[in-house]
Amino acid sequence: MTQAIVTDIEGTTSSLSFVKDVLFPYARAHLPDFVRRHAQDAEVTELLDAVRQISGADLDNEQLIAQFVDWIDRDQKITPLKSLQGLIWQDGYRQGAFKGHVYPDAAERLTDWHAQGYALYVYSSGSVYAQKLLFGHTEYGDLTPLFSGYFDTHIGGKQDAASYRAIARQIGLPAADILFLSDIEAELNAARAAGFDTCWLVRDQAIDSRAAHRQVNDFTAIPL
Repeated sequence: MTQAIVTDIEGTTSSLSFVKDVLFPYARAHLPDFVRRHAQDAEVTELLDAVRQISGADLDNEQLIAQFVDWIDRDQKITPLKSLQGLIWQDGYRQGAFKGHVYPDAAERLTDWHAQGYALYVYSSGSVYAQKLLFGHTEYGDLTPLFSGYFDTHIGGKQDAASYRAIARQIGLPAADILFLSDIEAELNAARAAGFDTCWLVRDQAIDSRAAHRQVNDFTAIPL
């Protein structure tokens, strides 16, 4: 019986185009100036040092900026990059440059599920900080009180079954009592391999009854 729900963000609760066409370009455009202005801030310094460790070289700030931009251009899901993007997006949200996109059906059902006592969690390749920013600045207000916890790549890759086992341990429930929502089949396969129940969001597509996972077009069709 479902007791907890873990949801992906991009393509699931939120438009993929918001992330790809709004957030990512904003971070890329503002990253060089942000690093130059905040390189001495403790939080940013820690991220820059992490990149030096990953690269195995004592890169200066301009070389670090070039590395970050290269990772963005190659769509690399590297933790220090995700964390830096979160800090840049924070500036954008605070300045009103954009609001976090959440589909109306997702906002409605997440609110209903929380009221019904389901424990809600987020698992995204974006940093936990970025997740909280998105859900904290939506057209529906601050949705962060709906969630009991957040997971990112610190716990492991989203296509690795071990990540979902670790999530189940942290949540403190049997994997079979946790429902994972995503628009990516490989992620759903990994979650199922860990024992999770799964549901595949296929927005703007026809339902395939032969698919490996239950498919729905939006949150209103998700059976609990």
